[in-house]
Amino acid sequence: MKLLVVGGGGREHALAWRLAQSPRVQKVFVAPGNGGTAREEAIENLPITDIEALARFAAKEGIAFTVVGPEAPLAAGIVDLFRARELPIFGPTRAAAQLESSKDFAKAFMRRQGIPTADYQTFTDALAARDYVAQRGAPIVVKADGLAAGKGVVVAETVEQAHAAIDSMLRDATLGSAGARVVIEDFLVGEEASFIVMVDGANVLTLATSQDHKRLLDDDLGPNTGGMGAYSPAPVVTPEIHAKVLREIIRPTVEGMAAEGNSYTGFLYAGLMIDAAGKPRALEFNCRLGDPEAQPILARVKSDFAAVIEQAIAGTLDAVELEWDRRTALGVVMSAHGYPANPRTGDRIDGLPPHGNAFGEDCTVFHAGTAEANGHVVTTGGRVLCVTALGDSVKMAHARAYEVLQHLSFDGMHFRRDIGFRAIARRADARSTPG
Repeated sequence: MKLLVVGGGGREHALAWRLAQSPRVQKVFVAPGNGGTAREEAIENLPITDIEALARFAAKEGIAFTVVGPEAPLAAGIVDLFRARELPIFGPTRAAAQLESSKDFAKAFMRRQGIPTADYQTFTDALAARDYVAQRGAPIVVKADGLAAGKGVVVAETVEQAHAAIDSMLRDATLGSAGARVVIEDFLVGEEASFIVMVDGANVLTLATSQDHKRLLDDDLGPNTGGMGAYSPAPVVTPEIHAKVLREIIRPTVEGMAAEGNSYTGFLYAGLMIDAAGKPRALEFNCRLGDPEAQPILARVKSDFAAVIEQAIAGTLDAVELEWDRRTALGVVMSAHGYPANPRTGDRIDGLPPHGNAFGEDCTVFHAGTAEANGHVVTTGGRVLCVTALGDSVKMAHARAYEVLQHLSFDGMHFRRDIGFRAIARRADARSTPG
């Protein structure tokens, strides 16, 4: 069978790579794809982004099903369009995707459903927003209501920083319509984790836990980014916390969306803050696999993932039991010069394998902002590569990923050197604790 993956980032490379390993899959088209998907066997880039044209292609080629990677096509209604034409697709409708496309929608929904999250208020007036911040104090979080490509969240350490973020979004319109409304919420203390599930409208299938690293620099310093690396599983999500997240956050979300007439299908990502007492709160929802979380998660999947997607589309996820590689997977993002504010493009990447993207069985380089040009692979975006390795421990996966990373280079490249540091420290603490 032939499949279609919509998107062109690292998440979509990982999705297409995993789906192509199904014995029943003849070819996976990736629209538009990137320089890494172009190097994979059984994967073909498709230079189409218009959702109407994608629907026509899926119908003409007899695509067995389509998987949507990024948020923009979901917000544009690609699932609604495909379903109207009876084309199998996995993802939420435009209405259900408001969980991500509107921070205000998500916060109001969580409040209605009693889902634990930070207190908040929404504003369109800069002066009123500034007054609210002055009353609440700092640290405080300012979020653009709409989709802002990872640039719409400011964790303000001071009232002045919060005022600057408000003015930038509401007065200067630096984020356009995405920032025409802002959500201001209390700052939560704890450790973040990513909790991603698959939903078929009623049934929930949990994927392996993971932890992202949002800040640009080591020790979680510098500006927020789309993600500088991730690993799976995340030891902060204990079995007790896992059960609590399902009970208090995931199931109320799925049941609440159905009760409100927006039945949810697709990947559902809950960004969590877990406090010292083990209480999880929802920071945000994404209506897709996380990136770069998808890369280590999919590196660990041993099941036929194409068959899993088929079950999800059929509404029978309750019959699925995923098989996982017992090893830890860890991915390190290599970003372009100037990322995240003003990434440079067009730099040649050296050191990639002559064919494909694998450095042996235990390490794959997933591409994000890359393209082929004049016989070489060059940078085309902020996050360029995600070097993803498997190991018997977080420390071993960390060592293998950074070993492979040393073979890769491009002008101005940047990466964090401490991906996985929390899990490594947690493991060291456990060894040093008596008894």
